[in-house]
Amino acid sequence: MRLGYLAVLPFVVGAALVWAIETDLRATASLALTIYAAVVVSFIGAIHWGLGFAKTDPAPRLFVWGVVPAILACLAALMPARFGLVAQAALLATCYLVDRRVYPLEGVGRWLPLRWRLTVVAIASCLVGAAGS
Repeated sequence: MRLGYLAVLPFVVGAALVWAIETDLRATASLALTIYAAVVVSFIGAIHWGLGFAKTDPAPRLFVWGVVPAILACLAALMPARFGLVAQAALLATCYLVDRRVYPLEGVGRWLPLRWRLTVVAIASCLVGAAGS
């Protein structure tokens, strides 16, 4: 649980830096936040691979979905930050909605309350960062 909260710290710090630093460094802070969001979205998708590997006869959808967030997050990271951060926020929300359906089926539904809290902070940070970009 502590590691989860530690993982959202760069979101909060990144969003704050977008607003707090000089204009010429703002683009760097926005890019860093966008890239961190892409890494997290990719990680969230990869959890599905882990769920699939833990089974003897996994559903192919776990492996397919496992790569979709990473591909979309990379595309979002290539956008200008004000659009890319909004896209990352949408991806974080989409991943949560997918996980809300998948996790209980895979026996890991107990993580959803924590995932919800972390996702809300990450989405809010991306949107705050986008507004300041």
